[in-house]
Amino acid sequence: MSSGKVLLGVLAGVAAGAMMGILFAPEKGSTTRRKIAKKSDDYMDELKDKFNDFIESVTEKFEEAKDDADELIEKGKSKAHEVKREVRHAVNDKVA
Repeated sequence: MSSGKVLLGVLAGVAAGAMMGILFAPEKGSTTRRKIAKKSDDYMDELKDKFNDFIESVTEKFEEAKDDADELIEKGKSKAHEVKREVRHAVNDKVA
């Protein structure tokens, strides 16, 4: 199971628990609705922050992988040119 799914599950559980606590509290309906709205805003802000952190982490990993792939391609090209030169030298030595 991915850490993103676990994080979302935990946040959903916390949100559901908070909502149940507020709904069963002995207060006026308007006060309870205000609390629910405040809590949901707080949880949405927290979820947005977590999501942005997750996206940033994925982006960084993608960029690192891309850089590694570019480096590997350059090494491959360099090695191919080196082998090509060696083959030419070997052929020229045999012909001469």
